[in-house]
Amino acid sequence: MRYIAFSLPTGIGAQIGGYAGDIGYIVREFSKYFKVVVNPNAVNGGILSAINSNMYYVEGYAFDEFLCGNIKLIYPDKPNKIGVLFDCAIPKNILNVHFNTINAMKVVQGLDIISPMMTKVPVGVEFSIKNNVSSGTILNPQTLLEGAKNLIENGAKALAVVCYFGKDADDEDYSNGSGIDPIGGVEAVISHFITKEFKIPCAHAPAFFDVDISQKIENPKVASECISSTYLPCILQGLEYAPKYSDKGIGCKEIEYMIVPNAALGSKGVLAALENNIKVCAVKNPSKLNIGCDKLKSSDILCFDSYDECLEYIKKD
Repeated sequence: MRYIAFSLPTGIGAQIGGYAGDIGYIVREFSKYFKVVVNPNAVNGGILSAINSNMYYVEGYAFDEFLCGNIKLIYPDKPNKIGVLFDCAIPKNILNVHFNTINAMKVVQGLDIISPMMTKVPVGVEFSIKNNVSSGTILNPQTLLEGAKNLIENGAKALAVVCYFGKDADDEDYSNGSGIDPIGGVEAVISHFITKEFKIPCAHAPAFFDVDISQKIENPKVASECISSTYLPCILQGLEYAPKYSDKGIGCKEIEYMIVPNAALGSKGVLAALENNIKVCAVKNPSKLNIGCDKLKSSDILCFDSYDECLEYIKKD
């Protein structure tokens, strides 16, 4: 089986994939023909997930480290034990919804989830959109490290983190399918922080003040976020078989192609791919970024008008 990498950066407002799992069906199409190393943002869809057994679910920081050649990936031969860390700021009624979600995933899908833990103090999530990119900070990062460490010591091989975002995460443009995910950037900050520290698969799901499910027709790009009161299921499904980060296994030298939006070519992962002779495919997919081939000044990038065109090219190569 051939290997490729598929990247959809978080919080850049990509026309396809900048919302709620709305590029998942495209990743699944690539996975019919290749093993796909994919960042969670490309397959997460709230209560739904596009993940399958031909995908390596790799957190964004680890995704870049992999392409840099600093780590390799080992697909687990059995499901990961998943630890879930909750922000202690989450109100009890919202927390109960998440506990029900965990129990449902254990019963229906047989996920191996150990007893959840709470942070000792509120995480303190702050989020914003700066320079057309979603970003943010966490006020008490140490409490995340302490909680994650306890879960790992209790046997967790992958970590799901749920932080409290309160009331103020709504963004009308995003909800209409034309804006930037206001919380995507700080979610990446959280997962990067834990992954970098513990070298373990990690993904984040937000918890909000309200658990109401929308009763109106929403934009299809965000619909998967509107049919459930929790976004935890998609990350639990991704983490179940998320690969181990190691010095053995599949390395960047096995990756033939990296697929990325054509205006998001300035990332560490793209630059590493070019450095390591991975063919970078820039697919037309407008976003709020504007770092294309002209700014990168590289002639080693293949350009495509659509993901279908890109897939057909790689299949024939």
